[in-house]
Amino acid sequence: MKKAIIAKKIGMTQVFSESGNLVPVTVLEAGPCVVIQKKTVENDGYSAVQVGFSEKRTKLVNKPEAGHFAKAGVTAKKFIKEFKLENSDSYEIGSEIKADVFEAGDKIDASGTSKGKGFQGAIKRHGQHRGPMAHGSKYHRALGSLSSGTTPGRVKKGKKMPGHMGAVKITIQNLEVVSVDAEKNLVLVKGAVPGPKGSVLVIRDSVKA
Repeated sequence: MKKAIIAKKIGMTQVFSESGNLVPVTVLEAGPCVVIQKKTVENDGYSAVQVGFSEKRTKLVNKPEAGHFAKAGVTAKKFIKEFKLENSDSYEIGSEIKADVFEAGDKIDASGTSKGKGFQGAIKRHGQHRGPMAHGSKYHRALGSLSSGTTPGRVKKGKKMPGHMGAVKITIQNLEVVSVDAEKNLVLVKGAVPGPKGSVLVIRDSVKA
């Protein structure tokens, strides 16, 4: 990938485009991210940079983490990610990656953890149809047939059933960057991104752009 950054979801709002159209956008606090460690082909077998985002209280840092941050000469960070950037060698330990790596019109992929919905039935979880709602029907929102009778005589793998919904990693591709405020480290992305307000996600240049 050419560029990537860790961001925090602030919320959603709407802005007007130059043509006067109303555009729904998600506001992201993108960076600044500090380079904590460089992975090299000689030492690690591949080239990448490890970056940290958001300050972490000193009392919450254990000794191995404290040593890792001290070696890099940076303050403790709450979130750490590794990016295999094409120009990883050009970054130095302690340098910052800011929101201005992106610009309006860029296509990005946003990866984050979706909102948790708890235990849900098959109708909400998989969009299945309900049964008849007449008084004589004793089947309304319950799951239908589980298998195909005596053969194979068991529930097949992958059967869509009630269960835990949400709280999984999701990537939404080909989102458009509407605008970037480098001074406030804000990136406005057209449409929605995974997760609730305050959640942390990774945005990177789109693989399908």
